[in-house]
Amino acid sequence: MRAGVVVTAQPGVEDLAVRAEELGLHSFWVYDTPMVHGDPFVALALCAKATRRIKLGIGVTSPGLRSAPATASALTSLNALAPGRIICGVGTGNTARRTLGLRPNSVATLEKFVEALQDLCAGRSTEYRGRDIRFLHTGSYVNTADPIEFVVAALGPKAAAVAGRRGTGLISFGLLDPNAWQALHQGGDSYLVTALHVLDDGSDPHGDAARDATGHLVLSLLAFAADEPAFADRLGPEEREVVQRFLDRRGTTATSPDRYTKIYPGYLGRIAPQDRDLVVPSLMNALALVGTRDDLRARIATLEQAGVGELLVQPVVDPHVEMARFATLLACD
Repeated sequence: MRAGVVVTAQPGVEDLAVRAEELGLHSFWVYDTPMVHGDPFVALALCAKATRRIKLGIGVTSPGLRSAPATASALTSLNALAPGRIICGVGTGNTARRTLGLRPNSVATLEKFVEALQDLCAGRSTEYRGRDIRFLHTGSYVNTADPIEFVVAALGPKAAAVAGRRGTGLISFGLLDPNAWQALHQGGDSYLVTALHVLDDGSDPHGDAARDATGHLVLSLLAFAADEPAFADRLGPEEREVVQRFLDRRGTTATSPDRYTKIYPGYLGRIAPQDRDLVVPSLMNALALVGTRDDLRARIATLEQAGVGELLVQPVVDPHVEMARFATLLACD
């Protein structure tokens, strides 16, 4: 299976991209979460100038953040800097809109957005607000000749069906169930975002080191559950209690109109030591890959058989060390 890295957009991200390329990783992604992290297009422009081979991805943008013309302009501008190396993940804006206190877009809006981006980035015209639009200048301005890879973010069948209809790949967050992957995968390339921690012999799979390496993913789920009570109600008793503790610790409630200002600060960053107790084993096991090298290789092989083409991990403790261990685990060439 291929290996890639996803990080938050911030100054110095290009140094990590260079190291990821040196290690033989296939792709390097940045999140698109306005008002929480830096701008992904600025970050990837720096990465494009600093690297030569590695694929560069946005993970993921949405129609609720930018218009199709503005997004296509940004993508094709990146494609001019790194021809044929750009990947664009597109979703409903489940997190990026929630961090602004807004609801995600509909799947229908997502599909229309994907279609418009595919057309514009390939140099074709598309319908936008009742009018046909296209790039008026290309050449030295933007690159519509080299292909841009599109993937749709999906955790369920509706978004996965968009990928099937539009002929794109899939990207999913924390979906470690091979059966679920087989049900969603409809062809095309596929990417799985997760957290990974390699255990030394005798190490505690739920100790501080494991919680620090995977806690950002667990707390992202707690933030979603805190913002979506209907989802929290489907969790088990222990997990619902942890969601409530998370809310209490953040000083808000599931119905507070400004809760998004309290639950998302620090989102997808390294967790604070005092939050380790929120990283309960059941959620770690559901969302992250923790085990010995042999255990992890066996689980990764099962995911590959289910249709996962590339594993993406976010290093948060010591990125250079974590990337090197990840590359060795998957034996990147």
